[in-house]
Amino acid sequence: MPSKPQPPTQAARSLARRTVGATKPVARFRLRITAGDVIAVGPGKIALLEAIAETGSITAAAKHLEMSYRRAWMLLDELNRSLKKPAVDSAKGGQHGGGSEITAVGRQLIALYRHIEVAAAAACKADMNRLLNLLAR
Repeated sequence: MPSKPQPPTQAARSLARRTVGATKPVARFRLRITAGDVIAVGPGKIALLEAIAETGSITAAAKHLEMSYRRAWMLLDELNRSLKKPAVDSAKGGQHGGGSEITAVGRQLIALYRHIEVAAAAACKADMNRLLNLLAR
């Protein structure tokens, strides 16, 4: 019979507090554009596009981001259906394998998304610093 889990000891709780406090808090924006329950554009989809641009492959991008191919494909399908024009073009696999390429719309989407993150962070820098100052360090 497995033993019943024991509550953490005082030493374990103390170590956990020191570990959490050892990492300096960082404020960052996580922009998401939704259409109903669907996240049309978000940080995961942008990271996936960047990984595809870097690797030239959905499979390699998924591995790079430690996600399944199926999850990556579903995110891309959802993203492409949310846009007027697709962000990624893919060639079917074959003797020499397939490949994926970021379209002009995909490159524009990445650039605009990252620009918005930088602009928002700059505009809210003082407030973000005040918020960070409220956190235990």
